[in-house]
Amino acid sequence: MGDFQYTAKNSLGETVTGTLTADNRTSAIAILEERRLFPLKIADKSADIRKSATHWKVKPKDVGIMYGQLADLLGSGVPLLKALDSLIRSGGNKNLNELLKEIRASVADGKSLTEAFKQFPEVFPPLQTAMVQAGERASFLQDVLQSMSDFLERLDELRSKVIGSLIYPMALTVIGGLVLVGALIFFVPKFESLLANTEMLLPTAIVFALSRALRSGWHLIAMTLFALTLLFWGAFKSETGKRMIERYRMKIPFIGNAMRMVAISRFCRILGTLLANGVPLIQSLAIAKDATGSAIMAEQIAKAIENVREGKSLSEPLRKGGIFPDQIMAMLATAEESNRLDKVLLNIADTVERRTNRQVDQAVRLIEPLVLCLIAAGIGFMAIGLLLPIFTMAGSLGK
Repeated sequence: MGDFQYTAKNSLGETVTGTLTADNRTSAIAILEERRLFPLKIADKSADIRKSATHWKVKPKDVGIMYGQLADLLGSGVPLLKALDSLIRSGGNKNLNELLKEIRASVADGKSLTEAFKQFPEVFPPLQTAMVQAGERASFLQDVLQSMSDFLERLDELRSKVIGSLIYPMALTVIGGLVLVGALIFFVPKFESLLANTEMLLPTAIVFALSRALRSGWHLIAMTLFALTLLFWGAFKSETGKRMIERYRMKIPFIGNAMRMVAISRFCRILGTLLANGVPLIQSLAIAKDATGSAIMAEQIAKAIENVREGKSLSEPLRKGGIFPDQIMAMLATAEESNRLDKVLLNIADTVERRTNRQVDQAVRLIEPLVLCLIAAGIGFMAIGLLLPIFTMAGSLGK
């Protein structure tokens, strides 16, 4: 439904203006004719809202819930327009609710659900619109929507698992760093004048030098950190920089392997879900390539796409890339021969996710004591630098 502002002539030839609610422009004209009005101009008042809808932010988790609700309504025999009306009336996320109104208006105008979704690519990425398109063409839209709901739920769980596991180590790092910096700026200077006439040992000299650098050159340090941040951000945005950073990141013990397995799990889950819902292999690979979050893996998948176009094997270029473990490659090769690639990919995704959860837990258990040891080492070194001259003076006085 949409609001239309009209200018029309009545039976007396007078110009009248007003607004009415209709499914689309054609329905608005029909309503005006029933009122014996001759329309001169009809403007869709929702057009401005529709244009600004591209800036709305909707969480993937809310989209996944919406898919599940829409699948339940369609499975109960509710027509698509009435199902969208029901979702709109149910409330929920405000931005998503407004977006559903625009999607409902597009479907009422005669567009398919796929075309309506494609108007908002930041909310409905190509991965999802391709699956919806396959479902509409093959008349199993309900199954596709339920599959996407489960898929987004799994991704959200994995993302929450990784982020939640890293919160505590990051908090330790930030708090420990602030304690060290605060001590060097406010606590160490009080000892500097006290120990000025004593023999300056190396740990003490290092602690005092760091304190003076932070107090007098903090602006230079801040500018240097800012420049390094910009440099890192620029490198991260470029394809070459992404690959270089990712190669170094994958070499980190435990953490690197966990991140690699997360990318593999995401690729297998996306590709398997697309194939299971009728999306052609080459199109599925192109979508999965851009959704893995790994620049190195995307490069290898691009080579695999060329292989498939030439009628060759999918698994061969992936095996040469060295990202996928031999066990997974053996399963993919067997699945290709038995024409069960979609099911095997989803099974691989389930297995890899379970292993990844264990690896993330192991990595976090390793990071926490490592961070604590580094913080303790920093505080211990500072304490030794301050106390060593005092012990030396006490020893000299005792002699």
